[in-house]
Amino acid sequence: MTVLSDEERRLLDGYQHDFPLLQQPFAVIAAELGMAEDEVIESCRRLQDDGVISRIGATVAPHRNGWSTLAAMAVPPERLEQIAALVSARPEVNHNYERENAINLWFVVTAASRDDVAGVLDDIARESGIEVLDLPLEEPFRLDLGFPLEWR
Repeated sequence: MTVLSDEERRLLDGYQHDFPLLQQPFAVIAAELGMAEDEVIESCRRLQDDGVISRIGATVAPHRNGWSTLAAMAVPPERLEQIAALVSARPEVNHNYERENAINLWFVVTAASRDDVAGVLDDIARESGIEVLDLPLEEPFRLDLGFPLEWR
């Protein structure tokens, strides 16, 4: 279990939203928190290495910059590793994961256009010999996954 310092709590509380969109955002954060820039960067690295945070980056509204879809396949258990590797080898695939279900391999495909996404799904189906279910976004919604670490 990672124990957060007071500075790390302030960092996470203060910048889950409204991260500075500047050339040197960590210098701005450091100045605001009364820390050195290298301390902020090292704290962020440690928090990622320890699994406290998964990434630092923008969240872009769906289909504003390219296209994506959720996809799924019913893969025979004895072929799961092979097919997961085939899917993961595609640069357009963000991640894949197994679910305990007949439809057991799920993944997200992102590409420049809807047609490009369809081409990737077609390629995966052809190369694997397994149908790929395309589960495109029908209605966008946004979950704010930020939460305070300090009770105010």
